[in-house]
Amino acid sequence: MKRSLFVASSISAALAACAPIGTKLNDSGFHKVLSGAEGLNHLVLGTHGLAKEYAESDVDKDFRMNGFSTPSDANYNRLQNGNFRDYRLVIDGAVERRQTFTLDRLRAMKQQTQITRHDCVEGWSAIGKWRGVRLSDLLDAVGPRSDARYVVFHCMDVSPDNVPYYESLDLQQAHHPQALMALDLNGRALDPDHGAPVRLRVPTQLGYKSAKWVNRIELVGSYRNLYSGAGGYWEDQGYEWYAGI
Repeated sequence: MKRSLFVASSISAALAACAPIGTKLNDSGFHKVLSGAEGLNHLVLGTHGLAKEYAESDVDKDFRMNGFSTPSDANYNRLQNGNFRDYRLVIDGAVERRQTFTLDRLRAMKQQTQITRHDCVEGWSAIGKWRGVRLSDLLDAVGPRSDARYVVFHCMDVSPDNVPYYESLDLQQAHHPQALMALDLNGRALDPDHGAPVRLRVPTQLGYKSAKWVNRIELVGSYRNLYSGAGGYWEDQGYEWYAGI
């Protein structure tokens, strides 16, 4: 089993996390190779592997920013100006109990701290100290229905082509013990550029899976009817869905 984990991790790291700067990430051949390893990676690793956790001395104090520009619409500006007091995280869809979480309620829940590495498909990485609520605890609070298969994260940022950012995990990934709805980075509340007030943190998968500025979590039976049907904004552009490392 250890050998299988090594093989799967090596495939993913070589093909995705360590893609050299300058790689044409929109190249069809590149995506074809990624997709070929995706099934094996998900099958072998699943929720069995844990991302390495680092020491405080390894933390990158100036954690690199990436992704789309920080939201600047009227709603986000209103939330930010009010120190996110009016922010609400809605969890709905195929659940037994639809729930709405304020920041105070999220911070009152049991918190997890992890020092893990963020691996970007562009070829860079950064180590951060994250703190927040385990995604599995939130799922337990709402109770997934028997028809729920995927957890979709809807975000407040939009792409340059005006498409809202979204991501998805299956229920197995969402229950990974390190899957976190992060509230803090490096000992401080998330700042707007890093996804305030709440972002997803999945250290076992490539960075684009760790959606920022999340304001709704929807449980669904399928993501095929969402946007272009591939399960995430970048997946709709041709990137792999599992994106394990």
